[in-house]
Amino acid sequence: MSQSQTDRPLLGIVLMLGFCVLIPFSDALAKLLGGIFPLVQLIVIRFAAQAGLLLPVALARGAVIFPSVRVVRLAALRALLQIGGIGMMFSALRFLPLADAVAIAFVMPFIMLVLGHYVLKEEVGPRRMAACAVGFVGTLMVVQPSFAAVGWPALLPLGVAVIFALFMLVTRQIAKDIDPIALQGLGGILGLPLLLPLLFLPEFGGTPPLIGWVAPPDAGALWLLVALGLTGTFGHLLMTWSLRFAPAATLAPMQYLEIPVAALVGLAIFGEFPNGLALAGIGVTIASGLYIVFRERNLSRAARVTTPAPPAG
Repeated sequence: MSQSQTDRPLLGIVLMLGFCVLIPFSDALAKLLGGIFPLVQLIVIRFAAQAGLLLPVALARGAVIFPSVRVVRLAALRALLQIGGIGMMFSALRFLPLADAVAIAFVMPFIMLVLGHYVLKEEVGPRRMAACAVGFVGTLMVVQPSFAAVGWPALLPLGVAVIFALFMLVTRQIAKDIDPIALQGLGGILGLPLLLPLLFLPEFGGTPPLIGWVAPPDAGALWLLVALGLTGTFGHLLMTWSLRFAPAATLAPMQYLEIPVAALVGLAIFGEFPNGLALAGIGVTIASGLYIVFRERNLSRAARVTTPAPPAG
């Protein structure tokens, strides 16, 4: 089946919107827990949740977990990229406000757009490029970058952007060859063998350390760890599903909507209130994202109208 026959842009956009709403809550949990638990422990929780929650569901649905050597190899690369991206993001959240960390990482859609065009040969028209440019202007208004004030941790979200752009393009390469639930579960079982040994090494890297294991101090911390695993797993499942139905270039502008959600979550949980310029930037990102939604809806309608009906049998 060809890519054009299976792409459903509007469904992909809706799924990506779900990702953009849920992931800031997962990041907020990581920020709360980052002052208590080692970095590796938080990443292990994420991957254990992927494997433990999704593999049984995939098997119950009759999904094939190892469809081909090619898919497994790309899934292993995808798991490595996910470990690196999550690790950098969780590290950034130890130093930066939630909205700032998310917003700085939003050079990713530009990177993904360029890679989607030149690597996957996806069509990128001038209007979509313009919408990305407008969204990026809004991002700059939210970020108000000041590396002198923030220091080196401000570079961590830039690494997140590069890694997750590659992560999403790898996902796009195999999303149609494996069930999305099976893909997320497979990522969990491929990542855990790399991560679990780090839990048993001596603590290293400050307070809290980067590696090692810390027992939850109370029931509240334990439930927050559970919530971290659930929100991260389901959020990335929505992202994987979205790439099954729409090209990376189509979904890139939609991810800008994660910024205002992160700003609202940061306000509610950490009291991080964006200033006037940042609020204006949030408005710009929402406007550019909504433009893409309406444009894709109109293009989808036009395609249905112009597609000839199949001949009668």
